[in-house]
Amino acid sequence: MRRKTDDDLFRESTMTFGEHLEELRSCLFKALGGLVVGFLIGLYLGSSVVDFIQSPLRKALITYYTSQSTAAVKGKLEELKADGYSDEIVPFVEKERMYPEQVYVNPAELLHKLEIDVPVDERGADMVPVLLWRPIEQDKRVRTSSLGVHEPFTVFVKAALLVGALLASPWIFYQVWAFVAAGLYTHERRYVHIFLPFSLGLFFAGASLAFFFVFQPVLQFLFTFNQWMNIDPEPRINEWLGFVLILPLGFGIAFQLPLVMLFLERIGVFDVQTYLSKWRIAILVIFILSMFLTPADPGSMLLMAMPLTLLYFGGVLLCHWMPRSRSPYDEP
Repeated sequence: MRRKTDDDLFRESTMTFGEHLEELRSCLFKALGGLVVGFLIGLYLGSSVVDFIQSPLRKALITYYTSQSTAAVKGKLEELKADGYSDEIVPFVEKERMYPEQVYVNPAELLHKLEIDVPVDERGADMVPVLLWRPIEQDKRVRTSSLGVHEPFTVFVKAALLVGALLASPWIFYQVWAFVAAGLYTHERRYVHIFLPFSLGLFFAGASLAFFFVFQPVLQFLFTFNQWMNIDPEPRINEWLGFVLILPLGFGIAFQLPLVMLFLERIGVFDVQTYLSKWRIAILVIFILSMFLTPADPGSMLLMAMPLTLLYFGGVLLCHWMPRSRSPYDEP
């Protein structure tokens, strides 16, 4: 049997530049089709998604104004005691998350409304301040606002697009890896089926970490700074949605680090020894990238950099467990 030459061995995996462009066009078109289908589903779920993505912001605002209300009550505790309140007012405000609203009433008019007869000559015109206690959830300040009539509709469309991107992400990732596989040799294309689940898992892990564990500390830090500056926050829904989109997306992309390291090791750019010897520089780069991929606060930067540092060493272990197969055509 005649042995294949080098040209025969790689002939099936050779593609021209035009064929690469055609493969890219095909993958982009299929990925866009999946995104459109997901977007149509997102239109049905848009209102529920808008309410869901506001939950971290709403919780942070409730915590902020509850602490503000508690501080105000503590500052006027002696005055409240003189009006008949006890020391239990402070834990009551903290536990029930209440806020006081001061209104002025005319006592005589109030008694008249209660059908209690008061002599005309005893009815005074002086207004008396009265505190009304309401749950903090009813405070308009804990709700997001919009400055334009069109803004809620824009937010709804963006939320639907976000749902569509999440639903279509497995299909989009598959198309990305399919395009990469088109440039690989036949024996290397099986790695696409291995890397795709890992890539999706890392992306969703990063996005979930940002939404469920990073938003609250970041918002608490920012609101604490607002309180220190004596500036009450009035968040807009459009700006908050942009924040919701950017932070989880940045985390999801950053969590692809182990696969990027494995890819660079496979093509021979780096090896395990290089990763281990340059770990200090790598961690410095991770912290710098985390600074650009997150808002301008140290909390979110650390919450991204610390998992990425662990993922870096996880990528080193991945390269060690799945080493690059040495080709017989490599130079010794």
